[in-house]
Amino acid sequence: MRLKNDVIRAYVIEKIKLGWSPEQIAIRLPTDHKGESISYEAVYQYVYAKVKDREDLLDNIFLDDIREDVKKALEKDMYSHMVPHYLSIEDRPKEVEKRLVIGHFEDDCIVSRQSKDRIKSINERSTGVVFFTKMKNGTSEESTRVVCERLKDIPSVYVKTLTRDRGAENMDWETIERNLHLKVYFTHPCRSHERGSNENLNGLFRRYFPKKTDFSKVTAEEIKRVEYLINTRPRKRFGGKTPLEVLYERTGVAITY
Repeated sequence: MRLKNDVIRAYVIEKIKLGWSPEQIAIRLPTDHKGESISYEAVYQYVYAKVKDREDLLDNIFLDDIREDVKKALEKDMYSHMVPHYLSIEDRPKEVEKRLVIGHFEDDCIVSRQSKDRIKSINERSTGVVFFTKMKNGTSEESTRVVCERLKDIPSVYVKTLTRDRGAENMDWETIERNLHLKVYFTHPCRSHERGSNENLNGLFRRYFPKKTDFSKVTAEEIKRVEYLINTRPRKRFGGKTPLEVLYERTGVAITY
């Protein structure tokens, strides 16, 4: 993947080495170089091409971290066309954003390059309750199985929507809608902040299982313990109450460990 000219190429390399994201580069380039422009997708493709060719564009910065991130972002764009009838996050009820109504979930897969095993994270936006479950692989069948298994015991009145990205593992969304009687919405490509609550909780999970953790060696009990610790942390926005306490007070649904 080549960029349009030497000015843009030099700018992209300089800013990537400073730790800028592709989106930040795309936004700032026209300001720093009048008349020049680039899409964040083009920056992703350029960086990914360098990674594939083993060129140390990011040398001593964050090459290890970005390799999977860039690949994942590109894969999401590749699979976007495979969801012709999906509901965009733009179609999602406005109440979801305000986090006042219980029943709106987000999900994601936490990946390990050390094994095929992944961790499915599912969180409820209003209460902050989160579920972490090991996946045997990154297939859509496995992802769907875990989502349906973790949400099936929650009363349907409290299971309204699920927001997810356009990764390959999320393509079996219609099965989830049928089994759980909810609506699935997809974020825009490369917009992880549109699942902001989920991203923050994934970050908490990484405190216990940092990058390069081999998830095949992590037991279900260890994952369950971390889920419990995160769900029983007092939250400032709840006046010191925990997500589990808020969920029980507002719904009568008790999650025990």
